Amino acid sequence: MLYSLEAPGWPPSSSRMNLMQSTYTHKCLAAGIWFCSIAALSTTSSWAAPQLAAIDIFGRFTQHIQRQAETDKQAFAVASQCMNWFYKQQRQRPAPPEVQRIDWTRQSQSPRPAAGSSDQEASDCRARYPGGIDSVRTDFQRTQALLSLSLTFYEFALVGDGDDNAAYNSRELRDILIALDLSPEPSLGAAAHLLALTSKFDTLHAARGMEALMAGMGKLYDQGYRVTIQDKARLNQVME
Repeated sequence: MLYSLEAPGWPPSSSRMNLMQSTYTHKCLAAGIWFCSIAALSTTSSWAAPQLAAIDIFGRFTQHIQRQAETDKQAFAVASQCMNWFYKQQRQRPAPPEVQRIDWTRQSQSPRPAAGSSDQEASDCRARYPGGIDSVRTDFQRTQALLSLSLTFYEFALVGDGDDNAAYNSRELRDILIALDLSPEPSLGAAAHLLALTSKFDTLHAARGMEALMAGMGKLYDQGYRVTIQDKARLNQVME
């Protein structure tokens, strides 16, 4: 018996050939669209990642706080120095005039000493605090409170970096935003989150909102965050 290798209906008709060609064309087009979509997604992902990484939220947030802390340190140093000077003036009593003995030996006249730093300090403190000791005491308390808040906020920002790698991952950023009663919505973007954090610091600093800041610190502690040795070292550098 002879067996034919040709299937029934072979060769195909022209209409069948057109149908096969159309099906093949559609498959090729679908495959092309699929590959193009994958390439586009890969390109978008590779572009978006550098854009996100380009905004160093941790670095810029801590720098923002540190700049204010430096300003607060200078203001506190001036208030502290002037308060010490005013207190010294209150304690100091005029000394009795020195008894001058008659000396028949002719001596050359010694030059008058130039005004020292103490004279400049007195002039500066009187000009800065015309209200005297009460005025400088009030400013001392104010500058001390502002410096304390800046340093505590800096500590908060360091504690939020749980793995001490000088960067916030998505979980750390979310926890910090929630601790400060800010929206952690990822769709807002890194720039918006950074602006929210720095604005929150500025608001609490102006209001001396230590209570709200400590409440936020407590929320971080509830999530397991702690002050590490690295945090203490960086904080000490800012305090110097």
